[in-house]
Amino acid sequence: MRKIMVVGVSAGVGKSTFAANLGGILDLPVHHLDSYHWKPGWQEAEKEEFESVQYNIVKRDRWIIEGNYSSTFDIRTAQADTFIYLELPLRVCLYRVLKRWLSNIGKTRPDMGEGCPEKMEWEFLKFIVTTYAARKVKMRSRMRSFLEARDGNKVILLSGKKEIAGFLETVDKERIA
Repeated sequence: MRKIMVVGVSAGVGKSTFAANLGGILDLPVHHLDSYHWKPGWQEAEKEEFESVQYNIVKRDRWIIEGNYSSTFDIRTAQADTFIYLELPLRVCLYRVLKRWLSNIGKTRPDMGEGCPEKMEWEFLKFIVTTYAARKVKMRSRMRSFLEARDGNKVILLSGKKEIAGFLETVDKERIA
């Protein structure tokens, strides 16, 4: 595990926290795609700029890239050796999104672009709810494709809070041993 993609079924699944924790355990640099995609004032980066940043990251020997962003998914899958997919129930994801919003109102999270203070919009919540089931299907298809793409590719599906915590604990113990 030297080039790791961390993706998830939804906002609120814990991708950013998981990636930061895994990066700390493995001593790998962590790149949060939101921090490259969002410019001050919640302006989206130009497509070419967003792609260019990712092409530069994936050329490196070691990395964790966290975030879904379907439009640039292939940039990461072409170079990753490990695909970690987090899947929690919709109700948990929604709860976490709302909790994150309440905890960070007026502040910019470390995994977000500068000048993008936490906000909540009805359209965002609606998106989470209305696309959750389809995203589960799409991500599982992407996992299969990633496994079939190259020998040695590894897929890890973590579908519960205990599984996620257990995985990090196991990786930490293996690193120490």
